[in-house]
Amino acid sequence: MKIGILGTGLMGAKLGTLWAWAGHDVTFSYSRHPERLKRLARDAEARSGTPAEAIDGADAVLLAVHWSRIDDVLEQTGDLAGRVVVNCCVPLDLDSRDLVLGTTTSGAEVLARRLPRARLVSAFNSSPSEALFEVFAAREAASPRPHLLYYGDDTEAKSVARRLIRDVGYEPLDAGPLRTARFVEPFAMVTAELAYEQPGGPALIYRFERLGGTADS
Repeated sequence: MKIGILGTGLMGAKLGTLWAWAGHDVTFSYSRHPERLKRLARDAEARSGTPAEAIDGADAVLLAVHWSRIDDVLEQTGDLAGRVVVNCCVPLDLDSRDLVLGTTTSGAEVLARRLPRARLVSAFNSSPSEALFEVFAAREAASPRPHLLYYGDDTEAKSVARRLIRDVGYEPLDAGPLRTARFVEPFAMVTAELAYEQPGGPALIYRFERLGGTADS
């Protein structure tokens, strides 16, 4: 697939690199450091460009910026109508400590209203970035693979998300409609607490098991 990356922080940089290694045509964009952006693309054997260039002809777009940068990146991106947008943003305050939305709505639902013609699905926001390369390296040997939650209302977008999740090395676990974000985004804060504040290191993975059966993915 042709994939545009909006945001080159830890998640955007690592996911884009892994998808490039998996054979996708990746374009990185949106960085305050142009030389770092070019170096990232070169090291991943991918491309770099503006947000508008990154989404041009893209089969999927990864939205991976801090919540405070959403309006800025979308203004630079242009029309996302009909595009599959994989959102991994968590609606955090400027200190990246507390959620600014929750319980009765979510960041994903706010984005869906902001982008009514895009095909939105959320994924990857419940996994610390530090786990991504290790999961990718073990993707052929790991059995069972760690789970990764994804959720949305668009069937085609969810199908694209499943493929991209598997390409990184996780087993996709369908968490239902987009309103599930009201509960997954706080769960992402739990994984962050376990990864960054508790002993053991940040390369955290998780897996849900059904007693007496298996979870559908």
